Amino acid sequence: MAINSKKEINFFRRLTPSQILVLGFAGVILLGTVLLMLPISTKDGTVTPFLDALFTATSAVCVTGLVVVDTGTYWSLFGQIVILLLIQVGGLGFMTVATLFAILLGRRINLRERIVIQEALNQASLEGIIKLTKQVILFTFSIEGVFAVILGLRFSLDYGFIKGMWFGIFHAVSAFNNAGFDLMGNFKSLTPYVGDVIVNLSIAILIITGGIGFYVISELFNLRKKGRLSLHSKITLMTTGLLLLLGTVVIFVMEYNNDKTLGALPFGQKILAAFFQAVTPRTAGFNTVDIAALHPATQYFIIILMFIGASPGSTGGGVKTTTFAVLTLAVINIILGRDEILVYNRRLPREQIFKAIAIVMISLSLINIVTFILTFTEGHNILMNMFETVSAFGTVGLSMGLTPELSELGRILIILMMFFGRVGPLTITYALAQRRKKALFTLPEEKVMVG
Repeated sequence: MAINSKKEINFFRRLTPSQILVLGFAGVILLGTVLLMLPISTKDGTVTPFLDALFTATSAVCVTGLVVVDTGTYWSLFGQIVILLLIQVGGLGFMTVATLFAILLGRRINLRERIVIQEALNQASLEGIIKLTKQVILFTFSIEGVFAVILGLRFSLDYGFIKGMWFGIFHAVSAFNNAGFDLMGNFKSLTPYVGDVIVNLSIAILIITGGIGFYVISELFNLRKKGRLSLHSKITLMTTGLLLLLGTVVIFVMEYNNDKTLGALPFGQKILAAFFQAVTPRTAGFNTVDIAALHPATQYFIIILMFIGASPGSTGGGVKTTTFAVLTLAVINIILGRDEILVYNRRLPREQIFKAIAIVMISLSLINIVTFILTFTEGHNILMNMFETVSAFGTVGLSMGLTPELSELGRILIILMMFFGRVGPLTITYALAQRRKKALFTLPEEKVMVG
């Protein structure tokens, strides 16, 4: 017994932080799958098929929101609580949750655990990592609690106090963690509240706050003390703001006369609905208008927003706003004839450019492969298949209605895309690869013709 214990300890010590994160998320998903397969998890007391339970658990842990069965009508209260807990663990990250329990138990966090937490929160340094983790936990529960009350009181007007407060808790946690799961029933998401200012703004604030990243939130809270924001926070806030503004304007203009979406709404509600639909591709997955009824051009534009996704160290997915910003800045600086990437009187390291290129190329390759396979196996048009694929990769959860109709192969592919998108392209690549080694010597340089 002692020998086996030593072997297990040595095995885990040999794992890289990336491998630990991948295995950790996989373990939480499998646990969630088992719990959702129990008869107590469904309203009619039946055993959920393994693939349906796995799909739901993956979507919850990967904070996506794509579902093959309706959350509000299929799952019992126990099943909905399991989904809520999976969303919370998936959004915070299992290492953050493990740190919370360690702090509550008074256990010291060792160096190896700090390195894994650093990887999970996508931080450049170990300095202050436990302090940041505590701030993440405190802020998360605080903002979820405040908006749970606000949404709960609003939903109580429609569903009664007890059910309304449960709806408030569930949707506050789902929104902050950019999950997109809802309890409205019949796959209609928040469409009954398209003109409701309280619901729209509350959900939007939670989505944006959860999507800008915990490091940025921490810097904003400490801005008075430090007096300045880091380059990362400046780029994150600038890119997020521009994408929200651009998204709102484009969706408003393109859907203005579409009677199936914004066309039938009063002018003020058109703006509110356009803004909300611009916010949700930040990897949240709620919608207040029928996504399938949008113009194809609008759907394609949303695909682009979903691909970019949220920001690093947040509850969201996608290639991340900073990756998009870094590549955009690289192109602008090349056009201007500069050898270096300059922004806000700072110079970006070349290795960050290479990392951004790697993330985008790996992501695009996987999206194109899965879209190609789905187009062949599912029998729908390529736009619908690409929308579903990018939604899964970006852990968004928006759908044109394809998810419940997916074949078994299609569901497996979307499960893999959700997992890939939540853990991160480079994290999985590093987990599968051997440990990175620095070159012992430099080879001669030679140019090739490009362009």
